[in-house]
Amino acid sequence: MDLVILNGRLVNFEKNRLEAKNIGIKKGKIYTITSAEITGKEVVDARGHVISPGFIDIHNHCDYNFHTGNTDPFETSRHLLLMGVTTSIGGNCGSGSVNIKKYFDFIDTYGAPNNYMGFVGHRALREAAGIKDVYACASKTEIKVMQQLAREAIEAGGIGISLGLEYSPGASFEEVIQVCSVLRDYPGRLISAHFRYDGNRSLEAIRELVDISKETGIPMQVSHLNSGVCFGYASEALKMLETARQEGTDVMADAYPYNAASTSAGSAVFDEGCFERWDADYQDIMVAEGEYAGKRCNRELFLHIRAKHPDTRFIMFVMDEKEVDEVMLHPLVMVASDGNINNGCGHPRTAGTFPRALQRYASGKRDEALICMIEKMTRLPAQRLGLTMKGKLTEGADADIVVLNPKELKDNATYDNPVLPPSGIEYVLLNGKIVVEQGKILNDRGGKSIKKIGNHHQV
Repeated sequence: MDLVILNGRLVNFEKNRLEAKNIGIKKGKIYTITSAEITGKEVVDARGHVISPGFIDIHNHCDYNFHTGNTDPFETSRHLLLMGVTTSIGGNCGSGSVNIKKYFDFIDTYGAPNNYMGFVGHRALREAAGIKDVYACASKTEIKVMQQLAREAIEAGGIGISLGLEYSPGASFEEVIQVCSVLRDYPGRLISAHFRYDGNRSLEAIRELVDISKETGIPMQVSHLNSGVCFGYASEALKMLETARQEGTDVMADAYPYNAASTSAGSAVFDEGCFERWDADYQDIMVAEGEYAGKRCNRELFLHIRAKHPDTRFIMFVMDEKEVDEVMLHPLVMVASDGNINNGCGHPRTAGTFPRALQRYASGKRDEALICMIEKMTRLPAQRLGLTMKGKLTEGADADIVVLNPKELKDNATYDNPVLPPSGIEYVLLNGKIVVEQGKILNDRGGKSIKKIGNHHQV
């Protein structure tokens, strides 16, 4: 074997248990899983550790770093890798590049810390069609331009279209339906959607997303459900998703295990009425970067940053924590970071989401709790994305693997220091090679682009 992992306890989703097995890896694939002794050129002794498939982060913003002028285009991706993320899905919240081929070519040329898939963003399509005002409606001509650009991005390998309706208030339901309907010609694609409203209008927003999926026939992935509904509406929202699925609409969601959200100060999220929707105040807003980093807002600082530094990110401590837990534990919800770090600044979810979820919801509990949470990070997103060779530990599967020390698992990133790496992620294997060992990155160029071509994936 090229590499063997010995003496670990492997996650077996089919039997819902951990099994003492050895893994042999050859040419980037899991070659054998056995109780017998095996040897290899490299050996990882996983005694006392849990062996998981590599984590699949179905919602993040790693590709912001590709185009923001950041001197390190892989800054976010490295933090994801240290958490055990082997496959990263970018382009969410409507922001994914219209020229997604450029991203794929970039990764094909230079490699990346994680395997990469991406959405084309509806917000980006609107801008490319000439719509500069986020409050403006699209004309028929502009919609046709968006449809053509979306087709080109999908044919280049995009996984689907992402919506950022809260950021594009002018986008009508009819516009969204017409643009997303191009996906009907491309089986296996998804709509990823940042809702139109949060807080006390969140149920209205969830209904719209269900209706979009129902109308187009395209599966709907509701983005960061917690930041929309955890204001007293989580139970009702989850019931809406359950009912929709029972009625035949393919809708699921993802979430991160924090009660604080984050986005740019100048966005429409902070338009008049936001504090009433959240039942919050200026003091609940923290500045995440720049001259005022770490400071809580008052009215003057909030308005100043909104007007003069609109790209500065705020962190909003506005969600109900018990409801966040309810969302995270629901069977229709996957774990996702929604993460982006820029020059060391941002939300701790980028460096802490996956170990935090494991520690918070599985530490000290039965093995079944750990397996359930790992499934939300691996098998469920793999199935959602059609990644048939990822998200599982079976012979023939891709050797994207995480070796965990469950006793040491902990997110260390904080709102004051959001880039501290986690504890307990002992090894990360990407495409059959060790890329992280005991919290240190050995190789940050082992990832590949994953393009959806036809009904298959091309790596």
